[in-house]
Amino acid sequence: MDTGIIPLGERALRQILDHVIAVGDEAETNYLEVKGPLDLAAAEGIAKVAKFLLGVANRQLRDAARHFHGYAVLVIGAQKGEAPGVPRGVEPHELDDRLRPYLGSQFPSFEYGRITVNEDREVLFVIAPPPQDGQTIFPCHKNYQGAKRIDNLEDGAIYIRGASNTRPARSGEVLALVERACGAGKAPITLDVEVLGRVNRIDRLDELLADLYAFEEEEFLKHKPAAKDAFSSAMLSASILGRPEPTTIDERAQRLAQWRHNRGENLGKGRAHFLGVTLTGVGIRVTSRDRFVSKPHLIVTFHDCEALAHRDADEADWTKVVEPVVRKQHPYGLAFDPADLHIGRMRDYPVSWSNHDGNAVVTLAPESFRPNIPWTSDQDDYVLLARDPQAETVKLTWVLTEDGNDANTTGELKLPTNAAADAAELLKSTFLDNS
Repeated sequence: MDTGIIPLGERALRQILDHVIAVGDEAETNYLEVKGPLDLAAAEGIAKVAKFLLGVANRQLRDAARHFHGYAVLVIGAQKGEAPGVPRGVEPHELDDRLRPYLGSQFPSFEYGRITVNEDREVLFVIAPPPQDGQTIFPCHKNYQGAKRIDNLEDGAIYIRGASNTRPARSGEVLALVERACGAGKAPITLDVEVLGRVNRIDRLDELLADLYAFEEEEFLKHKPAAKDAFSSAMLSASILGRPEPTTIDERAQRLAQWRHNRGENLGKGRAHFLGVTLTGVGIRVTSRDRFVSKPHLIVTFHDCEALAHRDADEADWTKVVEPVVRKQHPYGLAFDPADLHIGRMRDYPVSWSNHDGNAVVTLAPESFRPNIPWTSDQDDYVLLARDPQAETVKLTWVLTEDGNDANTTGELKLPTNAAADAAELLKSTFLDNS
């Protein structure tokens, strides 16, 4: 087996699984442990996973770096000659919750991998990150008494990964871990930050929106509802639509006055919708050079730019660009568009953005940046617009902090902007050509 690989991704994990099936327990080393079909809903199974993680977290850097780029892997549900697997559907957050009492709140993040065996079972991989210089010692935080003494865990004990097993640390090994914790600190972070997509520029947008609102008002004033049977028409609208069409001069005047009063707010919403559906999104690719970064917090600032929510082109809605004086009501009283709720974004989604002091600020908070493996955000989160339509470049600065590391890492780039687009042409291509 090639131990020069990074054990992440299906291809690498399948290579490890094939090796385990070929040699069984003989595959076990200080960076690889093999377990058969553990019951991960039982305390025994969780304790065995916790013991492995504690042991590999307390390895020395020079020992760990020889194989798998410092990573360590626990294979669950495989043995010599077969891979019976474990029941599918084990949720990472559930395992994390069961492991946390043993590992403690400061334990470094780790990852899971899966290879499907059949529709009911899968082989599960627990993948521990490389140890780091300056990293603390990780003791066990909870007792466990198993059927076999070798499986026991003791609160406060320090475990290390030996040649093929996990055991309590000896005095010399504890002192070596103290030296690791008192080391010169983590190696400096070298980060490559790339922007996928371009910062946009637009000409004549405010002028276009002003013309569109003037046209909407003009059309409303031109339109005269039929006078006959106005009472029954109003009653029908009120009963079916929940908001009657204005049928009298006074009603129409009141509706127009309210629309004019809300014009500033609606212009802002219309502008955001227009830009969201007409502009291309932006993503950020981050690569950490030769260094694992645990729980990074990367703040990227696009100076003199504005960020707005990205929307797919098929969400383009003319009435969200120009608020009608009289908006048609849904027959059943539906007063919102579900697309506005952004239900798809999970609570732990690692990308957020905002506008602050004339700049667009994007925050990235993934679980980790792996050594030399690019981490890329989606390009459908937000769009970027240069506030100056004449700016051919904009400045980008970034600040990175890492969990457990007091040092900040910073950088700066100059980004080219897209050629300035004409707002009227964007309007035509998005809303008129497809209508």
